[in-house]
Amino acid sequence: MTQKMGFMPGCSLPSYTPEGVKKTMEYLKMVYPDLGGVQKCCGKGTKALGQEDKFKERFAGLQKDIDDVGIEMMVVACQNCYKTIKETSDHTNVESLWTLLPRIGLPEEVKGKGSVSDVVFAIHDSCSTRYEKEIQDGIRWILSELGYRVEESEFSREKARCCGFGGMIVPANPDLAMRVMKRRGNDFDSDYVVVYCAACRSSLMKAGKKAFHILDLLWGPVIYNEEPAPEDVLSSPAKSWINRYKSKHAVRKVVKA
Repeated sequence: MTQKMGFMPGCSLPSYTPEGVKKTMEYLKMVYPDLGGVQKCCGKGTKALGQEDKFKERFAGLQKDIDDVGIEMMVVACQNCYKTIKETSDHTNVESLWTLLPRIGLPEEVKGKGSVSDVVFAIHDSCSTRYEKEIQDGIRWILSELGYRVEESEFSREKARCCGFGGMIVPANPDLAMRVMKRRGNDFDSDYVVVYCAACRSSLMKAGKKAFHILDLLWGPVIYNEEPAPEDVLSSPAKSWINRYKSKHAVRKVVKA
């Protein structure tokens, strides 16, 4: 029996790229016409702060929304959402977008688009999925299908270092967070880094790298040397919240289409 699919972009991705959220959902909707959608925080931040009661309250709210929409398999673009739902929900299945895309394939029009680029991208693996080999392999498969050249660093995959954004370190100890960000940036030879977490992108931008989310490469124009990276929107609370509003509107519009 086919499970009803849903998509949840997380918190940081909608804050960064409403267009990326919209195009991703439109493509998934083509594959899964009955696709549902939820845009809500999974509560990971409260759990990281040790606020267990607050976390349970927030996750219960998310679970209710998932159940109200009737979603049985939630596809997530955020690694923290993936781990949180996987570890907390007792009846909602979860899959990473980065393992789903290799199974369903990419649109024909994007395949090989990056083969004309002169950029060599370093890959930053999210530390929250340090031991999720299938997700890491999925990211590399997507980059290969797009045709972009990549380089691996010493601290990747199971050795991946934190970008400096994890564990709520930024509000708790911003000076330490900046040191961790700069250390992570220094791990890469290339000035260009591809990530699959918008918060990681913001950290690497602060470390002086030209960081792109993999959805930028998937849905956006081909990236060439000397091109600047998109704005670090997550450093602006006002712009981030405006983008979240736009993303939520896009989720509703795609689901109703």
